[in-house]
Amino acid sequence: MNINSINVNKYPISQMFDPDSRTVFEIPKYQREYVWGTREWAALYDDLFENGEGYFLGSIICINSTTNTLSPKFEVVDGQQRLTTTSLFLAALYDILNAHKEELDEDQQADLLQLRRKLVLKKTTQDLRVIPQIQGNNLEDYMGLMAKIGIIPQRAMPNFAGLRRIVKGFNYFKKRIETDADKSGEGIHMLFRILDKVNAAILVMIEVSNHADAYTLFESLNNRGTPLTSVDLIKNLLLARLDITESENLDYYFARWREVLSNLGDDYSVQERFFRQNYNAFRGTLNAPFRHDDRIYPLGVIATRSTLLDIYEKLVNRDPKEFLDAITENSAIYATITLNKAEGLPSELRECYLDLQRVQGAPAYLFLMYLIKNKNALEIIDDDIVKITRLLINFFIRRNLTDTPPTRDLTRLFMAYIEEIEQNGYAGERVYNNLRIKLLSVSASDDSFAEKLHGPVYEENSGACRFILCMMAKTGMTQETYVDLWRQYDSKQYVWSIEHIFPQGNNIPQAWVDMIADGDRNKAQEFQALYVHTFGNLTITGYNSSLSNKSFEEKRDRKDNSGKYIGYRNGLNLNADVADKTAWTVDAIKARTDSMVEKILAMFQL
Repeated sequence: MNINSINVNKYPISQMFDPDSRTVFEIPKYQREYVWGTREWAALYDDLFENGEGYFLGSIICINSTTNTLSPKFEVVDGQQRLTTTSLFLAALYDILNAHKEELDEDQQADLLQLRRKLVLKKTTQDLRVIPQIQGNNLEDYMGLMAKIGIIPQRAMPNFAGLRRIVKGFNYFKKRIETDADKSGEGIHMLFRILDKVNAAILVMIEVSNHADAYTLFESLNNRGTPLTSVDLIKNLLLARLDITESENLDYYFARWREVLSNLGDDYSVQERFFRQNYNAFRGTLNAPFRHDDRIYPLGVIATRSTLLDIYEKLVNRDPKEFLDAITENSAIYATITLNKAEGLPSELRECYLDLQRVQGAPAYLFLMYLIKNKNALEIIDDDIVKITRLLINFFIRRNLTDTPPTRDLTRLFMAYIEEIEQNGYAGERVYNNLRIKLLSVSASDDSFAEKLHGPVYEENSGACRFILCMMAKTGMTQETYVDLWRQYDSKQYVWSIEHIFPQGNNIPQAWVDMIADGDRNKAQEFQALYVHTFGNLTITGYNSSLSNKSFEEKRDRKDNSGKYIGYRNGLNLNADVADKTAWTVDAIKARTDSMVEKILAMFQL
């Protein structure tokens, strides 16, 4: 770790929040919002009182941004969660003690005044000691709270502040403190004992001279609290760099970053995957300015979770504005592929992207992102993207059932093909044709695929099995008979689920033993083990729970209260060769499996 200048000091809270000091701790506007909740509040409170004096709360990393030596000001670049929480703890204590002000003796009233000065600077009425950042209404809620308890002049509490974390944290500590004081029977004295505990707790303040040093520390310190993610660190590095050269426009760049996250959605795993795939898709272009020797990829051959920060630090440092422009454009493309923002997307393309999601085709997103960004140069249009995406869907269905190629090879597979496109100048039909050749060369053969399709597919991969069944059912639908087979309940369970015609449960109903094995239970169990999870014994229904272990005739002919067929005569073409049967036998299962496998092979060709 190479850091130019660093000061490390251990301070008790009484000194960190020194009433006679005019020190201010400000959390930059580009930091993420306050995210601690009940679990962290409880852990901090319990740890304080289950340990002796001088309990270690953790560390904070600050940059000295002082412009007036009489009022030291520190920019908190890590540790805002614990610092904000500590101030909420002190505010709760102040509010409770202030409510009992008339019961305090002179020394206690002096201590109460000192407690107030921990939260607002001496000889001022509204200069806060800790200034939260603005996201999530943190600053407005904090100031409203400080006004409500009399720390700063009166101001309106923001709407719905009580539903957000700043006020919730304050209320949590106030309730815990009041409960402990009541239980102790010591009243006021217990409140001051709690204050002494907080005052004696230790924070380590790490002061560095610049943002680069601060971010170097992120990876080496394992601070207690909510850990910064790779995406947080990329954002902080980017905005810190822009703050140096474009400080007057930082709000604009911060809004641009929020646009990137809006494109990617709230799921951190998706955000992180985008940043990996963004580099892996465009590594040729991204590495060009860094090539000063024989290395083709000086930034790294591939972006992984462990190499992500190192790669993006170099990209940001080289030109933060160019980086932000590119990442904004690419995240917008990614948003269409993931359907996070699909306004104006042609319906056929939307359906293809949806099906690619359903077959767990995310490893191909880097390739699609590359194609879409370079559509003009590659001489391809939306119809080509549809054709390519359908090919990818077929590839992933076959891969998911045969495990060929293995998952670990997928990212490199698409990266290698992008490199092949660039080296050979593929354009137009050649992009699709050579992709097909590439996928065929690494995929299982038709014979291997057919062998898997004849086996217990439901048991081996129920997701791929359901997708295939839905696609087969969809082929027989018209506009009038269309049914959304992907509709979900609020619980995220599918309305239409896989139904085993011959039941899969251990306790095979007697009617089924009689039909499938002429009354021989052992033989029925043998048949169940061999055939129950094969395609020939599977269908989809919106009434699985009402069919369950019923006899074949009841399943086939079942109707709802309005007289509509909900069993195998529900009109789905998938059930046509079941609905006309008078009995369900092993031969019927095997024949249906053979027929379905033949259709599946035709549907999912490469």
